[in-house]
Amino acid sequence: MEEKLLENRPVENPMENPMGTANISGLVLKTGLPLMISLLINSLYNFVDSVFVARISEDALTALSLAAPVQIIMSAMGLGIAVGLNAVISRALGEGNRKRVKETASAALVLAFLAWVLVVLLEVVAMRPYFRWQSGGAETIMGYGIPYLQICMLGCLGMMGQWVFDRFVMASGKSSLFLFTLSAASITNLVLDPILIFGYFGLPAMGTAGAALATVIGQWVGCFAGYFINRRWNQEIPIRFTLKADTGCIAAILKVGIPSTFVQVITSVLAIYVNSVLMAITPTAVAVYGACVKIQGLVTVGVNGMGSGLIPIVAYNYGAKKPERIYQGCRWAMGYSFLLYGVFFLIMEIVPEQVLLLFDASEEMLGIGVTALRIMAVSYLLSNVCLTFSAAFQGLGMGVQSMLLTLSRQVILPVLLIAAVSHLGELSLVWWAFVLAEALVIPGGMILWKMESRRALKPIPVMDGE
Repeated sequence: MEEKLLENRPVENPMENPMGTANISGLVLKTGLPLMISLLINSLYNFVDSVFVARISEDALTALSLAAPVQIIMSAMGLGIAVGLNAVISRALGEGNRKRVKETASAALVLAFLAWVLVVLLEVVAMRPYFRWQSGGAETIMGYGIPYLQICMLGCLGMMGQWVFDRFVMASGKSSLFLFTLSAASITNLVLDPILIFGYFGLPAMGTAGAALATVIGQWVGCFAGYFINRRWNQEIPIRFTLKADTGCIAAILKVGIPSTFVQVITSVLAIYVNSVLMAITPTAVAVYGACVKIQGLVTVGVNGMGSGLIPIVAYNYGAKKPERIYQGCRWAMGYSFLLYGVFFLIMEIVPEQVLLLFDASEEMLGIGVTALRIMAVSYLLSNVCLTFSAAFQGLGMGVQSMLLTLSRQVILPVLLIAAVSHLGELSLVWWAFVLAEALVIPGGMILWKMESRRALKPIPVMDGE
């Protein structure tokens, strides 16, 4: 009886939570900066994986590029849970619904386990046929890629758990704690990468398998760190492992998360398609595209961090019925992201050769990569607008709207544009297709945000750049 009363008691007075009261410009920074740093750390160890693997051979780097789409699918399952969890549990906190908070947390843990089971099944059924198809049967590339991807897929439960525990602290406004989990994961990976890849301290040289093992071990370290941090410093969200999760909470998480997962899965199809187009021109272009994707992971940490930090702000204030703070948060998040993107844009335009040399780039790779990096930098800059709107939609629980916006800019338009130019055999046109896709979707994104936000948050005037 006492436990029931506690569950139904408000988590806290929403007015006392900084999500609902703190200065919005400072709150966006306070929430977004730790996430930016953590995402930077996370991108760095993926980046470093590629840098070390490039020292093995260009074929090894190509193998990692071919593995990337499957990793996107794998990550998409965890990301979908994380996005749905973030929106649902933050709204419950804003409403002061303790019981909902507890049930949502348990449901997320169950979904993380089920996602891992699906990844394992995918590995058993499709991994080897996929690599044989994408590599054209090239034994060297398959030899590098298959063990790498196999280890990553079988060991990804740690990644799933880490994302769930990270979202617990994000939802309760304790984003700085998020840094500890990713720092633990990243430092572990960075230390183990050269040791396992090249065989230091008497260990055998494992090559790409060593890179994968270092990543998996790092993810598990981050998972355990996230669990203990939540148990010690985040009492607002109780952790309870159970297979009897509330179906309503599962449905609420999936309602927001499935569109995000679907988008990421479809995005992996785009990567497979792009790799196929580039492989037909030259395998070196595949290695360049893989390097660009890794660099993009670093370049986009600003907007992705601000976007991830914006989701709980939007969700909390939606639950607390404070729409004006939602619009203010969107404006500040977009402004901060533009400033950060501007810095990265200049780096990509001024010193692209130095960036590519981190991948031990050959003359052929430099010849293709310098142009690619300069053009792709424009698309990164333009993506800020719609990425901010997508995050805001997720915070409002509008997963479908976020999905439509993301599919347009990341899949539909790029595929159509690349298909239109691929037969010409001109690589620069493939890179420019990504820029044009981002530019074309911005007006539609602004219109969609104006319509949907007005409907959900009336009578507050919408963010239209006034």
